[in-house]
Amino acid sequence: MSELTQIKDFLQISDSISTAGQPTSQEFLAIKHSGHQTVINLALLDPPGAITDESKIVQDLGLDYVHIPVQWDSPKPQDALRFFEVMNQHEDETLFIHCAANKRVSAFVFLYRVLCLGDDRAIARNALHQIWEPNPVWQNFINAMLQEFYPRKAPTF
Repeated sequence: MSELTQIKDFLQISDSISTAGQPTSQEFLAIKHSGHQTVINLALLDPPGAITDESKIVQDLGLDYVHIPVQWDSPKPQDALRFFEVMNQHEDETLFIHCAANKRVSAFVFLYRVLCLGDDRAIARNALHQIWEPNPVWQNFINAMLQEFYPRKAPTF
């Protein structure tokens, strides 16, 4: 696990969920060796530091790969709902979830934990705030999702 802590903005959420910013091509091997089975990428493929052949690199290592491109300046509820669907489909696996700087991911994982898993909001918020204090765009998005689905659980697929 110590190799994973070298990945940009790495945060271990649970035994089965790790989050981070963009790994390098070489760091995907460490992700595989740490027991992760699926990589979920929420970043676009064109920002600085993105790896354009990430899907091939990850799949060549024998890992599943899911790409849900989330616009930084305009996250959409359907992006979060798709993320929840993927998380539920892979709930029995060890997941590595990343974006460019773990900001999109930390917000989506916060929402997943609260809306789908029923985790305590304060505990989930603490993990979110270990990465960042959401800017107004993201805080409004988080608030809108909570207003729409909390205390009901988000739909499962």
